[in-house]
Amino acid sequence: MTSSKNQQRVPLSEGENLAVGAFGGALETCLQMPVLTYKFCLQEGRPLPSCISGFYRGVGVQAGTVAPITAIQFMFNGILQKAMLRGSTRSLSDGEVIAAAAGAGAISAIVYSPVDLLTIQQQKLNLNLWNTSKTLVANYGFSGLYRGFSACVAREALYTAGYLGLAPVITSRLAASSEYLQERPLAASILGACTAGTLAAITTHPIDTAKTCLQSDMEGVTWKSTFGAMKKLMRTGGIGSLYRGMLPRTVRLCGAFFVCLVVRDAAIEFKTQRAYEHGMLTVGVPVGHETPVVTATSPSSSSTEQQN
Repeated sequence: MTSSKNQQRVPLSEGENLAVGAFGGALETCLQMPVLTYKFCLQEGRPLPSCISGFYRGVGVQAGTVAPITAIQFMFNGILQKAMLRGSTRSLSDGEVIAAAAGAGAISAIVYSPVDLLTIQQQKLNLNLWNTSKTLVANYGFSGLYRGFSACVAREALYTAGYLGLAPVITSRLAASSEYLQERPLAASILGACTAGTLAAITTHPIDTAKTCLQSDMEGVTWKSTFGAMKKLMRTGGIGSLYRGMLPRTVRLCGAFFVCLVVRDAAIEFKTQRAYEHGMLTVGVPVGHETPVVTATSPSSSSTEQQN
C-alpha cells in the first residue's frame, strides 16, 4: 500500500493490465484448485480424490484456460474506462466503474464461449482438443462453436462486473465509512470481495447451469435455448436444480475476487510508488477509485490520468 494518503494511483497501461490479469487469473486458479475439484465432483456425481495430489489434477489446464480470459477482461476494463472519460480528468462514478467491468466481461465472451463449449464437448466426445474442434466445425460450422453465446455474455458480464467493478466499489465504500476498515485495507478487501463474489454467484449460477446444458446438446434435442433450459430444469427438478454446486462455486468466486483485487491493487500501488520515487508525479487529493486524478511533472508538459 502507499505510504501517503495523498498519493495518487497511476493507471495501468493496456499491456500491464493484460499481464496483471493473466497472473491474477493463474494465481487464483492454482490456489483454489481443490475447491474447483470439489465442485466438479459434486456436479458430476463422482467420488472425491483419495489423495491431496488428486485435488490438483488438471491445475495446469485450468490455469492456462483462465489466465488469458482474465487478462482480456482486465485489459478491456481499462480501455472502456478510458473511453468513458474521453480525455476528461473527472472521476468515474461507481456506476461507470461497474458498467466498464460488465462491458469487459461481455467482450471476453467472444473468446470464452467457444472455450467453454470445446471443454464440454471434449469431455463428451472423448477426443483431444484439435479433433473436437474439427468434428464440431465439420458438423455444425464455425457458428456452432458459439452455441450458448448469449448466456456466456450474460454470465461473464455479471461476473466481471462483480470482481472488477462491484468488489473495488464496495471495498472503497467500506473503507470510507469505517475508520477501522480504513486502517485495515486487507479486511476491507476481504469483505468487499466476499460480498461481490456472493452476489455474482447468486446471479450467474442459474445462467451458467443453463449454458452448460445448452452447450452439451449441439443438436438442440433436449435443450433448445437458455431460457427454455432454465424453465425445464425448474419444472423437473425445482429451483434447486439451477443452483447445484453453488456453494463451492461461491467460495471459489469470493476467493477469485479477493486475489484479483489484491493483485491488481498491488500492481497499481507499485507503479504509483515508483512514479513518485522518480519524481514523475505530484501529490493531489486522497487515494481512492473515486478520486484517481494524477498529475505528471514532466518538464515539457503536464497531464492527468484516470485510474483504471
